[in-house]
Amino acid sequence: MAAKLRLTLRRSVVGTNPSARGTVRALGLHRIGHTVELSDDDATRGQVRAVRYLLDVEEVAAPAADKAAPAKSRAAPAADKAAPAKSRAAPAKGRAAPASKKQEAQS
Repeated sequence: MAAKLRLTLRRSVVGTNPSARGTVRALGLHRIGHTVELSDDDATRGQVRAVRYLLDVEEVAAPAADKAAPAKSRAAPAADKAAPAKSRAAPAKGRAAPASKKQEAQS
Protein backbone atom coordinates (compact mmCIF):
# COMPACT_ATOMS: atom_id res chain seq x y z
CA MET A 1 0.00 0.00 0.00
CA ALA A 2 1.04 3.60 -0.60
CA ALA A 3 1.82 5.86 2.33
CA LYS A 4 -0.90 8.38 1.44
CA LEU A 5 -3.92 8.79 -0.78
CA ARG A 6 -4.57 12.03 -2.65
CA LEU A 7 -8.33 12.47 -2.99
CA THR A 8 -9.99 15.06 -5.24
CA LEU A 9 -13.73 15.69 -5.31
CA ARG A 10 -14.73 15.62 -9.00
CA ARG A 11 -18.52 15.50 -8.86
CA SER A 12 -21.04 17.41 -6.81
CA VAL A 13 -22.66 15.83 -3.76
CA VAL A 14 -25.96 17.53 -4.63
CA GLY A 15 -28.48 14.82 -5.40
CA THR A 16 -26.56 12.07 -3.61
CA ASN A 17 -27.87 10.27 -0.55
CA PRO A 18 -27.14 11.83 2.86
CA SER A 19 -24.70 9.08 3.86
CA ALA A 20 -22.55 9.77 0.77
CA ARG A 21 -22.56 13.50 1.58
CA GLY A 22 -21.48 12.69 5.13
CA THR A 23 -18.70 10.42 3.93
CA VAL A 24 -17.35 13.09 1.57
CA ARG A 25 -17.43 15.63 4.42
CA ALA A 26 -15.69 13.14 6.76
CA LEU A 27 -12.92 12.74 4.19
CA GLY A 28 -12.34 16.51 4.49
CA LEU A 29 -13.59 17.46 1.02
CA HIS A 30 -15.71 20.60 0.76
CA ARG A 31 -16.17 21.59 -2.88
CA ILE A 32 -15.56 20.34 -6.40
CA GLY A 33 -11.84 20.34 -7.17
CA HIS A 34 -10.81 20.31 -3.50
CA THR A 35 -7.88 17.93 -2.84
CA VAL A 36 -6.74 16.36 0.43
CA GLU A 37 -4.04 13.86 1.33
CA LEU A 38 -4.98 11.21 3.88
CA SER A 39 -3.15 8.24 5.34
CA ASP A 40 -3.64 5.02 3.44
CA ASP A 41 -5.35 2.69 5.91
CA ASP A 42 -8.34 0.37 5.84
CA ALA A 43 -10.78 2.94 7.22
CA THR A 44 -9.89 5.52 4.57
CA ARG A 45 -10.00 2.90 1.83
CA GLY A 46 -13.50 1.90 2.95
CA GLN A 47 -14.74 5.48 2.85
CA VAL A 48 -13.20 6.03 -0.58
CA ARG A 49 -14.83 2.86 -1.88
CA ALA A 50 -18.25 4.05 -0.67
CA VAL A 51 -18.05 7.30 -2.68
CA ARG A 52 -15.64 6.29 -5.47
CA TYR A 53 -18.06 7.60 -8.12
CA LEU A 54 -17.49 11.15 -6.80
CA LEU A 55 -13.70 11.08 -6.37
CA ASP A 56 -10.39 10.86 -8.17
CA VAL A 57 -7.89 8.81 -6.15
CA GLU A 58 -4.09 8.81 -6.49
CA GLU A 59 -1.60 6.85 -4.44
CA VAL A 60 1.27 9.02 -3.20
CA ALA A 61 4.53 7.48 -2.05
CA ALA A 62 6.20 8.98 1.00
CA PRO A 63 9.24 11.05 -0.02
CA ALA A 64 12.40 9.41 1.35
CA ALA A 65 14.42 12.67 1.18
CA ASP A 66 12.25 14.41 3.78
CA LYS A 67 12.92 11.75 6.39
CA ALA A 68 16.71 11.92 5.94
CA ALA A 69 16.98 15.72 5.90
CA PRO A 70 17.70 17.35 9.27
CA ALA A 71 15.21 19.88 10.58
CA LYS A 72 16.31 23.49 10.15
CA SER A 73 16.12 25.88 13.06
CA ARG A 74 14.00 28.95 12.38
CA ALA A 75 14.89 30.85 15.54
CA ALA A 76 15.25 34.60 15.03
CA PRO A 77 18.42 36.35 16.22
CA ALA A 78 18.19 38.04 19.62
CA ALA A 79 18.86 41.50 18.10
CA ASP A 80 15.63 41.34 16.07
CA LYS A 81 13.54 40.64 19.14
CA ALA A 82 14.96 43.58 21.10
CA ALA A 83 14.29 46.19 18.39
CA PRO A 84 11.07 48.16 19.00
CA ALA A 85 8.40 48.02 16.31
CA LYS A 86 7.60 51.26 14.50
CA SER A 87 4.10 52.60 14.88
CA ARG A 88 2.25 53.11 11.60
CA ALA A 89 -0.10 55.65 13.18
CA ALA A 90 2.65 58.17 13.96
CA PRO A 91 2.07 61.62 12.41
CA ALA A 92 4.45 63.16 9.91
CA LYS A 93 7.29 65.26 11.33
CA GLY A 94 6.56 68.91 12.09
CA ARG A 95 2.78 68.65 11.81
CA ALA A 96 0.17 66.84 13.85
CA ALA A 97 -2.39 64.82 11.90
CA PRO A 98 -6.03 65.87 12.48
CA ALA A 99 -8.26 63.24 14.08
CA SER A 100 -11.08 63.79 11.58
CA LYS A 101 -12.24 66.09 8.79
CA LYS A 102 -14.56 67.86 11.20
CA GLN A 103 -11.65 68.89 13.42
CA GLU A 104 -9.68 69.94 10.34
CA ALA A 105 -12.48 72.29 9.26
CA GLN A 106 -12.60 73.88 12.73
CA SER A 107 -8.85 74.70 12.64
